Amino acid sequence: MPRLRAARGTEDLLPDRIPAIDHVFGHFRRTAEACGFGEIRTPMFEDTSLFVRSLGDESDVVQKEMFTVVRGDTSVTFRPEGTAPVVRAYLEHNLDKIRPFQKFFYAGPMYRFERPQAGRQRQFYQCGIEALGSDSPLLDAEVIGVAMRSLEAMGLKNFELRINSIGDSADRDVFREVLKDYMRPLLEERCDDCKRRFERNVFRMLDCKVEGCQPSNKAAPQFLEHLRPESRERFDRTLEALAVLSIEAKIDPSIVRGFDYYTHAVYEIICPDLGARSAVCGGGRYDTLIPDTGGPEIGATGFAIGVTPVLLALEKQGHPAVQPSTEGVNVYIAPVTDDQRLPAFEWTDRLRKAGLSADTDHEQKSLKAQMKGADKRGARFAIVLGPGELESGNAKVKDLRQGEEFEVALDESLAPTLLQRLDAPSSD
Repeated sequence: MPRLRAARGTEDLLPDRIPAIDHVFGHFRRTAEACGFGEIRTPMFEDTSLFVRSLGDESDVVQKEMFTVVRGDTSVTFRPEGTAPVVRAYLEHNLDKIRPFQKFFYAGPMYRFERPQAGRQRQFYQCGIEALGSDSPLLDAEVIGVAMRSLEAMGLKNFELRINSIGDSADRDVFREVLKDYMRPLLEERCDDCKRRFERNVFRMLDCKVEGCQPSNKAAPQFLEHLRPESRERFDRTLEALAVLSIEAKIDPSIVRGFDYYTHAVYEIICPDLGARSAVCGGGRYDTLIPDTGGPEIGATGFAIGVTPVLLALEKQGHPAVQPSTEGVNVYIAPVTDDQRLPAFEWTDRLRKAGLSADTDHEQKSLKAQMKGADKRGARFAIVLGPGELESGNAKVKDLRQGEEFEVALDESLAPTLLQRLDAPSSD
């Protein structure tokens, strides 16, 4: 029988990988909380209609990438992104009436039926921000600031903000015809996806990553050149606020984002160290999503950070946080013979109760094998417990990191002694 494997496009996060994930989530959480955002956790799956309505039935995600389960009259989809579920929760719990302005952050897995490749999985992880109930252009800058500071706190280097404005519905109605007039004579040289998008969502042609479509995209008309004065003024206000935050923004006309709900300022944060797929964060304003989902006419803005691309970038930059973890327990107690296994078991529990992480042998290994295993597992201290140690009430402790050895009493002072040495500055 063939060995069972994880489903294609998923991966097991083993213990040595978890610290790197926690590094990203932890710094993101602390940055978001420092800026007044509170955590929200939505279900892993939602009614399919939520994503069809919010993302647009012609978006690539809805057309090709949703994991949908149908049971009788019920159709649910595992969330492909985090914004629509947050908006649904905001409206379902009447927050638009209780306190319209809300600032949320979230972190967790998302699901898309994509072709697995480096940096892209069918189950992937994101952390994101949603600020609901305001149309302030300064809020756009604040949210972007959270993204930039989060990435900086994670230790990422060599990243930059690229931003554009796609205006509101009135701006897009005008620009849609301008762009169609430009693209129509070029359709034969565009890819199949672009030909489909020409009728369904011509703006997405500007976002095409196919190499053969790049030259005509670079020469295409730009949204910014066709914005109404009030929309351009709004965008300039956001740029002004970003300058106040000392954030340099590079205007990039190719950024339009992939979902129908985006309006006005849209952006990506890229890290060139990742190569062609360089985006580590994407977001923008979405003033139409709340009313389109049954809520009032109020604005919102947010972003999502891709955990995998951030980890890949940190790895390329040699950040220590993404190296496999070698940290083990604080203390390993090694019984010399079977007669000391129960006392070792008892002392292990006593140290755990005192606040130390501790472990002992459960495989009936020799003392030599136990000491070798404790070192491989990254234990800081190893205590050898034999008949002589139990009789004398004293034991030798090996500091496996410092290469030192010292004696301890097997009494109530053992845990405080070890804790004090753990807190002492390293001599490395």
